[in-house]
Amino acid sequence: MLIHWIWFAQLKKISCAQKWQMLQHFSDPEEIYHSDETALKEIGFLSADALAVLEEKDLTEALQILQECEDKGIHLLTIADDAYPRRLRNTFDPPMVLYFRGKLPDWNDTPVIGIVGTRKATAYGCNTARQFGAQIAACGALVVSGAADGVDAMAMYGALDVGKPVVGVLGCGVDVVYPKKNQQLFDLTAANGCLISEYPPRTPGNAWHFPQRNRIISGISNGLLVVEAPKKSGALITVERALEQGRDVYAVPGPVDNPFCEGSNALLQDRASAALSGWNVVKEYDALYPGRLKNAAVLQPPLRVAQEPEIPVISKGKSPAPDKKSIDNRDKSTYSVVNKPAPALTQEEQGVLAQIGMEPVLVDELVDRLGLSAGAVKAVLTKLAIKGLTKNHPGGRVSRK
Repeated sequence: MLIHWIWFAQLKKISCAQKWQMLQHFSDPEEIYHSDETALKEIGFLSADALAVLEEKDLTEALQILQECEDKGIHLLTIADDAYPRRLRNTFDPPMVLYFRGKLPDWNDTPVIGIVGTRKATAYGCNTARQFGAQIAACGALVVSGAADGVDAMAMYGALDVGKPVVGVLGCGVDVVYPKKNQQLFDLTAANGCLISEYPPRTPGNAWHFPQRNRIISGISNGLLVVEAPKKSGALITVERALEQGRDVYAVPGPVDNPFCEGSNALLQDRASAALSGWNVVKEYDALYPGRLKNAAVLQPPLRVAQEPEIPVISKGKSPAPDKKSIDNRDKSTYSVVNKPAPALTQEEQGVLAQIGMEPVLVDELVDRLGLSAGAVKAVLTKLAIKGLTKNHPGGRVSRK
């Protein structure tokens, strides 16, 4: 039963690797729950503390989590489910349960590229991450990232720019927005892909969760792309996990005088292949996924080489001290397009926006009005949301912002 899977996943003092080993001896967590001490001791690798935890047989927390998931529309995926990512299941320490919001992508039959990098990305890093996210998604691969500031967010926005699904792997519950400034990204991801986590609802984004989260990003992926990472970066922890898991690693070359690229540039010496475009990465999996990939051109502005690595700080009412550069105050930086002239709209975007008012309207109704395919309408709505012109509402509705 699902309740026993949640109980099993939440057990303390037993690692994911040990839990995975236990499932080689027992058919499922329900059998483990009903096993006595003698049967559990026969496994041979459980500590006295682990055996004591297993003997408690307390389903209270699991029942609370299951009820909260039902109340919030959060779905669960166990490691025994067919839809569970096969590549992740074949790693050393896969999560027993994944919680998710949104729609699961076809990650078992589609090449998946994880994109990671520094949270404190420069203009070059943000621009590059968004461009690679768009190119990789347009070529037919699935983009997976951590939904953090900087490179993660920009890579995910890039995939959303071209109307493709994206996966955000979280170090908190899927009902928690961390960081808070990424509320729009979380909403768009849940509406056009999914947010997943091994942590139950209401779990905060504790620092020690993120290294654990990284093994899921690399575990789901065929290959891991690093965009702009300094010497000490969480992205490099993900690289270590990717290499342990036998994944391909790619890195985007950065300016040699940019300290934010020291770690990613160093990978190119012996641990990673150079990534010069999205297709440059995706084409490596063409033979494994015949007919699924294509070299798709994405109309994007050319990359800006970071002569100055700072990101302009968006003013919040007070001007920064004249002797401070934006790099000194990165916590207040933003990577969304704000405080700028209204974005130019294509004729298609103008047509869709004209059908949207301040009152929320069903997306299906827009599809009927416009006479376009649902996919085409959703792709345009994603672009309008990214440009800050529309807002998504529960129940598949949208309004002007």
